[in-house]
Amino acid sequence: MKTNYHTHTLFCDGTESAEAMVKTAIAKDFDLLGFSGHSMYPFGSLWHIAPRDHERYVTEIRRLEKKYKADIQILLGFEADYIKGVCCPTRKNFSIFKPDYLIGSVHYIYTEKGFFTADGSPEEVTEGIQTLFDGNSRAAVCSYFNNQKEMLEKGDFTIWAHPDVIRKNNGKLQLFSETEKWYQDELLSCAKAAKKAGVIAEINTGPVSRGYFDGFYPSSNFLDILHENGVPVTISSDAHRGIDLDRAFDRALLAAKKAGYTEISQLDSSGRTENHPL
Repeated sequence: MKTNYHTHTLFCDGTESAEAMVKTAIAKDFDLLGFSGHSMYPFGSLWHIAPRDHERYVTEIRRLEKKYKADIQILLGFEADYIKGVCCPTRKNFSIFKPDYLIGSVHYIYTEKGFFTADGSPEEVTEGIQTLFDGNSRAAVCSYFNNQKEMLEKGDFTIWAHPDVIRKNNGKLQLFSETEKWYQDELLSCAKAAKKAGVIAEINTGPVSRGYFDGFYPSSNFLDILHENGVPVTISSDAHRGIDLDRAFDRALLAAKKAGYTEISQLDSSGRTENHPL
């Protein structure tokens, strides 16, 4: 099956309507398209679905599911943020919307001095490390992974989004070394938490689509660690426009094979997990 579960639209920070994304997915011969609007329900930000628009989002995705059922399977999901003390990706928190699946993600990190945006612009990340972590980039990275582990422990979701998105600006800013033991220890502890949580880690091709760097989340090294610890993977594009729905999928499959994976996890029309050989 050709699938994508990480899809954004005009309901959040995508650039196209949900229906336009469906039409492109059909043209690209997708078997299944999952929508995952950004949500920190019952709160919101400029790039999340507004709390008042969640019902409208659900209604539209379910309408498209019926309209295009002869051409493609469509699933309703949310990319639900974890922010300590604010919101958490659990089925209970989203039960009124009856989603087919949830994606859990960490973007914001709460500190006593304010919020740090882990995948913000280079300028935002630099300023955040200076003002919120006293210039200590290692402290910022460790805080990010601590939040990931908390989400994996407390959340109830199916797919784990961009597990090391904190790397987004590292190539440009050189904030930390990904080969140092402390960083490797963080990756290992997160992999163990993911295995215990029973989630699927996504190989996210978004960095290629948006020109951040020529690679994926997670890094090849992290992908090796995830495989060694028995964490299943799926491939998603984190698409914000139709043209990117299957961007670099062929390369992502090769990366999974190189790490030792022989199966890819996918969701069926009811949101249940199935494993398919590579």
